[in-house]
Amino acid sequence: MNRLKSTFIIAAVTTLAANAQLSKGTVFINKDVTTHIVMPENIKLVDISTDNFIGNQCASNIVRIKPNIEQDSLGKSILRFHNCQMLGTLTIIGERHIAQYDIAYADRPSNAASIYKVKQRDLDDYLNPGVAMPESDMAAYCWAIYRSGRKFNNITSNKNGMKAAVNNIYSVGNYFFIDFTMLNKTKVRYDIAELRVFLTDKKEVKSTNVQTLELTPVYTLNLAKGFDKSYRNVLVLDKLTFPEEKILRIEMSENQISGRVIALEIEYEDILNADGFTPDLFKKLPDNVPGHLYQ
Repeated sequence: MNRLKSTFIIAAVTTLAANAQLSKGTVFINKDVTTHIVMPENIKLVDISTDNFIGNQCASNIVRIKPNIEQDSLGKSILRFHNCQMLGTLTIIGERHIAQYDIAYADRPSNAASIYKVKQRDLDDYLNPGVAMPESDMAAYCWAIYRSGRKFNNITSNKNGMKAAVNNIYSVGNYFFIDFTMLNKTKVRYDIAELRVFLTDKKEVKSTNVQTLELTPVYTLNLAKGFDKSYRNVLVLDKLTFPEEKILRIEMSENQISGRVIALEIEYEDILNADGFTPDLFKKLPDNVPGHLYQ
């Protein structure tokens, strides 16, 4: 009787361990389940300590893993793992944090994690010299700016039934955040072909050697491909200085051979008047995304 009782207790404890898929520090996987581990920031490096499980980075912030199941000469799977067996360690390095998990085998698919979102308590901070600001922070600042009122009124452009205006310019750390709006005053939908940023000479400069440098935004809030009436976006650029004879030009072109092109030209004086944020503000993203971002 005592032996049966002991067997029952061991089985119950084993089941509880497997059901606690995500007891802190452990993720359970199964041969019939692909486990997706979601980091709250972009992933820079993934390390799998053994060949007992395999995986890859399938998105900028997602790693997928599965047990490494061998096959015999006839192609039949050979399962060499038992329930709750530790298979190795998974280390995920993000922009500013490291997460590390023990990976264990679950004999039932229902006891394996199909999606596991990395919790804040599982993250260890580290200083990454290559990342001045995590993308998640950029997104939070962009949303805060997007939801704010317009402070700039002197930078506008009108052309081909379109109106463009700069709403705000902010300086945060090593970056400039430029908030602008495009209005379509025609009844023809505007399909966006390209949105580009240049550092170029002012129109007034009569030079035979016009020098133009294209700048690549570090982050873009709005990835919509077109709009009917209005479009608002926030671009993040590396902080830069440029001489007074240069301007920062944001140019949007339409996805047609004879498409409409409209541009905004920002003087260095306007860049110098950028507002600033304190680092601890605007960290939470809004719950509801404005619908016209995805027209």
